[in-house]
Amino acid sequence: MAINRAWHEKHRMPKNANFEQRVKWHMEHRKHCQCRPIPAKLLEEMNAKGIKTP
Repeated sequence: MAINRAWHEKHRMPKNANFEQRVKWHMEHRKHCQCRPIPAKLLEEMNAKGIKTP
């Protein structure tokens, strides 16, 4: 898929992001860009904590 460069430039992943920050960033990313999937390890953690993905 094509990258939404404008979104990426305005929405950088925070340095040393914690779990909640990573989830928030990736959920927004799915809404606006979808150039790559949520990383498998993070998706596993999200599923284990009952966090639904769109």
